[in-house]
Amino acid sequence: MFDAEFWVAVAFVVFCGIAWKMGLFDQIIGGLDKRGERVRKELEEARRLREEAEVVLADYKRRRSDAEREAAEIVANARAEAEAAAAEGHARLNEFVARRTKAAETKIAQAEAQAAADVRAAAAEAAVRVSETILREKVSGEAAQDLVRRSLGEVRTRLRA
Repeated sequence: MFDAEFWVAVAFVVFCGIAWKMGLFDQIIGGLDKRGERVRKELEEARRLREEAEVVLADYKRRRSDAEREAAEIVANARAEAEAAAAEGHARLNEFVARRTKAAETKIAQAEAQAAADVRAAAAEAAVRVSETILREKVSGEAAQDLVRRSLGEVRTRLRA
């Protein structure tokens, strides 16, 4: 009749009565309430931290997109500047070549004019010498010498001009 299960049940009831009398149930319930409150606060803190992390993540994403856009603008500006510099360099090179070509053409024209003048002067000098020789052989006397001098001076002047 009074087997072991009965005595375990009696001991459990006595224990529960003593625990209730000493306020152990209130302490257990209070402890559970405190733990529940602590868990609720931790959940609220975790929720708050998650929201802050989402705000920070959104800020970093915005900053990243701004930085990528700025980098793209910098690259585009650098390309445009490089193309402008290349075009300017090409234009300067063309201008330099044109100036050098014009200067060379001018020097060639001057050299041609100088060569033509030198040839005319040499021809005039040769013509004067030949004329002088011919006139001296054919004309004689003081008047002839005077005529030769004047004629040669006039020939020199006309041929050099």
